[in-house]
Amino acid sequence: QVQLVESGGGLVQAGGSLKLSCAASGRALNQYAMGWFRQAPGKEREFVAGIHRNGITIYKDSVKGRFTISRDNAKNTLYLQMNSLKPEDTAVYYCAADLRLWASGDPNEYYFWGQGTQVTVSS
Repeated sequence: QVQLVESGGGLVQAGGSLKLSCAASGRALNQYAMGWFRQAPGKEREFVAGIHRNGITIYKDSVKGRFTISRDNAKNTLYLQMNSLKPEDTAVYYCAADLRLWASGDPNEYYFWGQGTQVTVSS
């Protein structure tokens, strides 16, 4: 079992950057497929980025070239570097993990979740 704690959210102007962290305890992150999801008010939770157990990454089309997911095995932490932020990126961001080989864009395929961190991008 793994416990996930996100941090790094905040208020930023459009065009700015934030780096989210997801610290894991209980088990090594490289044993999990990992994902970042977000949920805006009144909307469904949506996939943002994922990293397979082998380290290969996948992204939602609208964040490609702006967001980067990475994993530091020594620190047992997952990151999401977000650049060129837009107001439509405003949401609560969650990290998720599952004991599978491949990250998925379906939130129902993840068993472990963090509590979320708020990201607000002002125009």
